[in-house]
Amino acid sequence: MDRILCPGASPTEFSDICIRETWSTFTLTFFVFSLYFFAAPHIFLPQWVTQAARLIKKPFKTFMTIHEAEALSGDDGAELHVEEHVPLWRSLVFAFIGLLEMIIWLAIGAYNSILSRPALNPFLNVFAWSYTVARPIAYPSATVPYDLFCIYSLQLFSEAFQLGGMLFTRDAFGIPLPSTDIVALHAVNLSLVVILLAVVLYMPMAIPSGKVNIKDIGQTVTPEDYAPLGSWITFAWVYPLIRKGTITTLNEEDVWALSPTIQSRPIFAKFMSIQTVSLAKRLFWANSLDLILEFLISTLSVFFEFLNPFFLNHILSSIETKDRPQAYVYAILMFLGSVLKSQSDLHHLWFSRRAATRTRSELMAMIYDKALKRKDLSGIVRKEEEKKDDQKEKGDKSKKDSKDTKEKEQVGADVGKIVNLMAGDANRVSMTITAIYMMYNAPVEIVIGLLYLYNLLGPSALVGLFVLIAGWPLNTYLTKRSMEIYRGTAKVRDKRMGVVSELIGAIKFIKFFAWEYKWINRAMDEREKEMSWMLKSRINSIMFYILWSSTPILVSIISFMTYILLGNELTVSVAFTAIALFGMIRTPLNVLPNFVIQVAQTKVALDRIAGFLNEEEVTEQVSSLKKDKFTLQQSRELLNESALGLENATFKWNEVETAKPAKGKQDDTIDGVESVTLQTEGSEIDGQTEEDHQFRLEQISVIFPEDKLTVVTGPTASGKTALLMAVLGEMTLLNGRILMCKDTSTIDANGNMLAISYAAQSPWLRHQSIRDNILFGYPYDEQRYQAVLEACALKPDLEILEDGDNTEIGARGVSLSGGQKARVALARAVYARTKYVLLDDPLSAVDSHTSRFLYEKLLRGSLLASRTVVLVTHHVDLVLPGAHYLVRMLDGRIDTQGTVSDLRMSGLLEDITHEAEAEAQKETQVVVGEVADAEVEAVEGGNGNQVTTENLSKPRKLVEDEKREQGGVKWKIYKKYLQASSYWVWGILLVFVILNQFLAVGEKYWIKVWGEAYNSSEPSTAMIQFAPMHLSAVPEHGLSLDGFAHQASPSSPAMFSTRIAFNLPSVYENPMFYVGVYAAIGVLNALLSVIATAIQYTGALRASRILFRQLLVTVVRATFRFHDTTPQGRMLNRFGKDIETIDSSLAGSLQNVNSSLANFFASVITIAVIFPFFLLPATILGFIYRELSIGYLNTGRDLRRMESNSRSPIFSDFSELLEGIVTVRAFSAENRFLDNIHTKIDFTTRMWYGFWMTNRWLLLSFDLLGGFAVLITALFSISRPDASSGLAGICITSALSFTMSVYWSCRFWTTLELDLNSVERIVEYLDLPQEPPVIIDSNRPPAYWPSSSKDQILVSVENLSVKYAPDLPAVIQDVSFSLKAGERIGLLGRTGFGKSTLAMSILRFVDPSSGKIIIDGVDISSIGIHDLRSRLTFIPQDAALFSGTLRDNLDPFGEHTDVECLDVLQRVQMTMQSQFPSRRTSRAPSTAATPTSSRPPSIIGVDREDTVSSAGSTVTNMDGKTTVSLDTQVSPGGTNFSQGQRQLISMARALLRRSSIVVLDEATSSIDFATDAKIQATIREEFTGSLLLTVAHRLRTIIDYDRLLVLDKGKVVELDTPWNLIQKEGGIFRTMCLKSGTFAQLEAAAKAKAEETSASS
Repeated sequence: MDRILCPGASPTEFSDICIRETWSTFTLTFFVFSLYFFAAPHIFLPQWVTQAARLIKKPFKTFMTIHEAEALSGDDGAELHVEEHVPLWRSLVFAFIGLLEMIIWLAIGAYNSILSRPALNPFLNVFAWSYTVARPIAYPSATVPYDLFCIYSLQLFSEAFQLGGMLFTRDAFGIPLPSTDIVALHAVNLSLVVILLAVVLYMPMAIPSGKVNIKDIGQTVTPEDYAPLGSWITFAWVYPLIRKGTITTLNEEDVWALSPTIQSRPIFAKFMSIQTVSLAKRLFWANSLDLILEFLISTLSVFFEFLNPFFLNHILSSIETKDRPQAYVYAILMFLGSVLKSQSDLHHLWFSRRAATRTRSELMAMIYDKALKRKDLSGIVRKEEEKKDDQKEKGDKSKKDSKDTKEKEQVGADVGKIVNLMAGDANRVSMTITAIYMMYNAPVEIVIGLLYLYNLLGPSALVGLFVLIAGWPLNTYLTKRSMEIYRGTAKVRDKRMGVVSELIGAIKFIKFFAWEYKWINRAMDEREKEMSWMLKSRINSIMFYILWSSTPILVSIISFMTYILLGNELTVSVAFTAIALFGMIRTPLNVLPNFVIQVAQTKVALDRIAGFLNEEEVTEQVSSLKKDKFTLQQSRELLNESALGLENATFKWNEVETAKPAKGKQDDTIDGVESVTLQTEGSEIDGQTEEDHQFRLEQISVIFPEDKLTVVTGPTASGKTALLMAVLGEMTLLNGRILMCKDTSTIDANGNMLAISYAAQSPWLRHQSIRDNILFGYPYDEQRYQAVLEACALKPDLEILEDGDNTEIGARGVSLSGGQKARVALARAVYARTKYVLLDDPLSAVDSHTSRFLYEKLLRGSLLASRTVVLVTHHVDLVLPGAHYLVRMLDGRIDTQGTVSDLRMSGLLEDITHEAEAEAQKETQVVVGEVADAEVEAVEGGNGNQVTTENLSKPRKLVEDEKREQGGVKWKIYKKYLQASSYWVWGILLVFVILNQFLAVGEKYWIKVWGEAYNSSEPSTAMIQFAPMHLSAVPEHGLSLDGFAHQASPSSPAMFSTRIAFNLPSVYENPMFYVGVYAAIGVLNALLSVIATAIQYTGALRASRILFRQLLVTVVRATFRFHDTTPQGRMLNRFGKDIETIDSSLAGSLQNVNSSLANFFASVITIAVIFPFFLLPATILGFIYRELSIGYLNTGRDLRRMESNSRSPIFSDFSELLEGIVTVRAFSAENRFLDNIHTKIDFTTRMWYGFWMTNRWLLLSFDLLGGFAVLITALFSISRPDASSGLAGICITSALSFTMSVYWSCRFWTTLELDLNSVERIVEYLDLPQEPPVIIDSNRPPAYWPSSSKDQILVSVENLSVKYAPDLPAVIQDVSFSLKAGERIGLLGRTGFGKSTLAMSILRFVDPSSGKIIIDGVDISSIGIHDLRSRLTFIPQDAALFSGTLRDNLDPFGEHTDVECLDVLQRVQMTMQSQFPSRRTSRAPSTAATPTSSRPPSIIGVDREDTVSSAGSTVTNMDGKTTVSLDTQVSPGGTNFSQGQRQLISMARALLRRSSIVVLDEATSSIDFATDAKIQATIREEFTGSLLLTVAHRLRTIIDYDRLLVLDKGKVVELDTPWNLIQKEGGIFRTMCLKSGTFAQLEAAAKAKAEETSASS
């Protein structure tokens, strides 16, 4: 180069104008040549080269263009048409200026050639500009031409480089400027390039398609895709959102829709098309371009980051050598470097955030999609897991158990785990992607820093590095220990949440028994265990803090000491730069091991997700998501062979192959066989395995006749429900085949879809209105809808309900009774226009009158005509006249099948109907008036005549939307937290923050004195440590391994005197004196920081303990109405996420804000003291900072609050789906649910992504402002005549520290407000309406109260009226009656007429608005509720059991002996053993369509005792060896016990209390006859000495009571003996008996009771 182009000049001699021009020209030429090369056709290249090029280009391919995303969005609206109109003027400008440049450079080249000067550079410029002429002419573009943008940018840098070089060489080296013509040429060239860049920057990044209304861009459509390039580079497109958020509270409609390129539906469709085995590889290929660009740009950002200490060193060196022109140049270059770094940071973080956003949506949608296709494993019991957990608790640490524990991840995921995969694991993977740059940037930072340090300090740098490396093992150890503590904390937190979840789930039951404070203490015991682990975590965090705060001071001490001992002078510039570099290296060394572990955790999360995605799926025949044209054609061919049925099919329940299935569990959960699924300790099954008892459907062959009604019957647990599940494909097919086709696009001659509708035995309803549940996504047809309501007997119910069919149904059907839920599910199945209708025992949940109505109006009505209906029922006599075909199941086989006429002719029909009638007696519900579950009895006050005008116009919401706070966090929230953590703590911390600032000043001042002592005997000014404000464990992505923010002590300057008044020893004679003072200051500073951290953690622990107990007590003591109208998940969210936030990050966030603000003010004051004129630009900058900060804080706060609230619906809907997956698949509704989750994911992502884009805008804005502040400060420092290098260093580094402090203050403040949102939500619950006092010390009842003297009045109700709210009408209206001790009273009445309210009033769950209740002479409103409820016993419909042993459930607090507990179990017949008559095995194969029978003798002949023993036994296995004992394990909620067993345990619990008054809310659910008989026998025999008040739902059970109390519209209308009431003409009770269809039996029973009473008296 020096010989050909620039004779006599070195290639790196940039002071030479020729060298500068050559480098600029060659760089540009190489780039243009590359563009020409890749644009040219490669027809002459070898094939392997083109293949290699394709492989290289593959990762750089855009995952999805905006128009491709719009095409995949599924919107069938506007046609996807893109009209790219290219303005002619734009192409002309590009071409004209390019041509003009070519002409100019061609002329210069020719001129130089003529004069024999080097002419290569001008001709190369001609070549470079030729591309800018050809490109807009050959390929005009309406969007940004990035190739031209790169060329123009290179041209801009080239001209700036050359012009700047001219000015620099003139001022620095005295080299005169070139001729005026050359300077003018470069100036004109620069102007033309600026014009071209302005045109490009104004061009849009994309052209909207026909689907996008241009007017909506920036209103509802995000401008991100269509913004001009200049707006995108500066992130100005975000500002309109921030401007709106500054002046008003943002709402959902104010936030732009997501870009189609990151919307869930299109990216999921594209993501699923990627063919690769590994989930991690699939995620890479879906984000390859973003990840590669993020890697390249973040690496570039690292180089820019090291420009600050580089230019700082040169600025200080230049000041030391009095070379001010060079210092000015370096200051400007430092500013340009900060601008380039800000752009690099902006874009690499934007690329990583986009990849993270896409990944999160992809994984969430993929998990949901898998849940829709996965085999239903909800019924399995993992006994092996329980066994392993027990071994682990006993301390078994063997390798085998460790391996078993790992293998547990492979076991089929339950509902909780699946929700956690979506909520936790998917988010962890996403957040790791946002921070992945830390892992590959850390080595680059370390290498660059070490090279620079070695260049600066020589071997001394390696000595300092040794300290960093020596601390690494300790850092790694503490990180591993933090992981162990994290796992331990998570484990005890899960246990604590389990206790709290059980407590809240059974809160009413706990209140019934007055166990509130015992359970509060139990929860607090678990909380204390959690707090002990949190204390360990805090201690570990303090160890981290000691390491991270002491390392930098030790490194600098040892390095500087070695440097001095080697005979070097520690000048200001060397010390400054070295401390800066050590600080920059320390961060990656500390973060790297943490992040490696974080990546390992992410791999675990990915493996968990991948394991779930690899679980077995249902077939294409079952899932509509897996169907394609081929499978549909196959299904249609199958349809031609048969309609609906099974052919030689054998099935078993779905199971996880890696674990043995729990025996009998599936059978239990489906058909209600009452057996405990856990063995008692020591019991064995000799010679048998679980597989021996595994339920199967064997050799089933059946074809259900088309357009006819088929009845399926059989004994309990014979496989009736299993048969329907098999037809639906929800069981595992072992052999044979399923004859079933679902194709909603095919319509038959009757207008019905070739599809299935299904009503399950346990109705699954969504948290929607009744109407929405019935429609289930199908179009609304008024006529059909009304017909369905009429046929399903729903109209009378809707008339009672306040909002009719707009009544909101709570989670799991809350707000409806059992019969209402069953009929809504039935209506849903009927409303859908499907050819096949499968109904699983819908008649069992309704009374006989309603059963007959459903048979006549529905089963024989027009709605089910010409449809294939399969009905499971025991009511064969009722439905037989309308049935065409009958199937009888027995022990998993078809015992008998055939047409009704054939069976009647063969004589088998009579036996079948006889036995079915016996089964029907088990479930007959002579329902007086179905009562809603206990959870919604509280709203019965709003029924009937209480409809208000306001409520008629708008349906009342059962569950109100979660409240969202508006504006900033109120002072009372800060005050509440400060008070909980102690004002003293924060007062001391404030003092420590101030001391830290002064010590930091002292440290830097001493370095200044030390450094300048070499040049002068006069003391020097202080020097400030350059340390960008790094958070050692809180990087940009905001993750912390141990959950706590560890902040390196920010060394920040403050005010100080610039002179000292005492003499110091010579730096040459006593260098160690300076080292010692520096070390003392640094160590003291680190010590204060550690003590402050320990104090902060102490306050945090105190606040955690106090706030948790206050929340727990307030929620537990809240009124029934609060618990009725508040979802359990909302309460658990407070105890879970909100308490965890307070435990882990809140105190750290508050301390971080304090430190950042202190650093900020100290920096500003420091600069202002040295340069008072800085206050002028600082005031302007401060105003801009304030405006930007307010906009960001207001906008970010609203976005994070909306994002927080938008997550809950995703997970609640997901849990709801998992519970009803069989119903969803049966209806072929998977696509509709998938579309719904896409919408919800997009909504929450919209808020999440919007927040991070505002954060990117803030980062760029503050970086640019900070760079400008540093530039101003540097210029002041350089221009001041008496400024020393020390003062300059103080000011410049203060400005750098100030810049980072402002940014992190805003970030931390936003995080703090988000964390305080958790305190807000808890404080909101601290003001809940509370129940009356627990104990009134001044008025406690005597120990014998209430007494039970026979025939004495025990309960007296006087003029009682009850209202649920002062503005609502009375539910109970002026009621008066009295009850005697030992009486049995039945309480009857229609739904909403006050039965449960009256019963609840006796226990003071509702206080009277007037009147009073007197029990044994004591007005219950005058005593505490604990004294009242602990002396009475309430047995609810659905008895609640808790996890633990059976003894824990009977006597949870050890108040009784084992003998007493066993006695009550025996008295309720829970400990008896027996066989299962209904399970005797039939080994004859099933036959198709032949009326034969192989059933055993009818069970009708079995006597009562055998029947009772049979169904109520608690035997797990058929041989009856496993019995129930006090040590029998109970699962949460008692799900391993049947409904009847739970009722019996509840009875035993009541017997153990021996109360004088027992209130029984009779169960409405379908329990078998034998268990019901056992319950009634227990009631009659064991509660003889107590006043028994039964809220009755079945006339049979109370017909022999002493008296019956009938309520109507809140008033007592009848109160007399059953015999007297049944004889009362026109009486309400008599009318009920007449409508029951069993009047004769009821009358006979009432008469017998009357005669018995008469005889005894």
